[in-house]
Amino acid sequence: MRTVIVLAMMPVLSACGTSTGAAGKLAVVAAENTYGNIAAQIGGPHVSVTSILTSPSADPHLFEPTMSTGLAVAKARIVVQNGLGYDAFMTKLENAAPSRDRVVVTMADVLDVHGKDANPHLWYDLPRLDRVATATAAAFARADPSHAVAYRRGLERFERSLAPLRREVAMIRARFGGDPVAYTEPVPAYLISAAGLGNLAPGSFTRSIEEGTAPSPSSVAAMDTLVAKHRIRVLLYNAQAVSPITAQLRAAAQKAGVPVVPVTETLPTGLTFQQWQLAQARMLATALAK
Repeated sequence: MRTVIVLAMMPVLSACGTSTGAAGKLAVVAAENTYGNIAAQIGGPHVSVTSILTSPSADPHLFEPTMSTGLAVAKARIVVQNGLGYDAFMTKLENAAPSRDRVVVTMADVLDVHGKDANPHLWYDLPRLDRVATATAAAFARADPSHAVAYRRGLERFERSLAPLRREVAMIRARFGGDPVAYTEPVPAYLISAAGLGNLAPGSFTRSIEEGTAPSPSSVAAMDTLVAKHRIRVLLYNAQAVSPITAQLRAAAQKAGVPVVPVTETLPTGLTFQQWQLAQARMLATALAK
């Protein structure tokens, strides 16, 4: 089968196959290292995780797969990907090496997010991270039923570990809910929504920046006005995909005294998913308090 969408922990009796990774571990490939880190935390010593998009200094939209990434996907028993066109290269790699035993978890399907205008940065959707984690653990249990109990415990540990992040976002909502902010592209949009903040950036600007096209002069002027007239409390920008326009906007915000908070699409080296997201949430809280 090419794609399996898993929404809940599946009974052991419904599972098939055995682990095929190094030293008998379950071979897992994650398109993004955000999902790869979550997978590694849940799977623990029973999984071998390879993440494809790993560089926090590279634009994920410009990624071109290599022979090594194709080989990793070909050998994987579990593939975790985002969907919504964000990692479209994965479908090509899967089709190039079809396998009836491969379980593919597509997070856009897990979260039921569809449509050409849907925001693909699903790992920022804090209220529904439990569904992301549950689908991952369920896929592991399906492919490797002998360690189903360990995967369930890994899932429980991961969900408990989200408590500090959830508290921080709840604090932002309680203290600053309704405050206006703006982002250069919708990378942190789900976080902004969870925190109860209002994004004033025009969609015509953010969509153009995300797609790598030039925004209209009117949308650029609208963003400049938000900064110059202090109509926003904070400007959030994608530090991983900076363009001349976003760099100019960031500089204008800094000159005007509007706090600037950088965010990234890819998990930085040396951090867990929770540490990364908590650090960004705390930066946002600090900026809002200025």
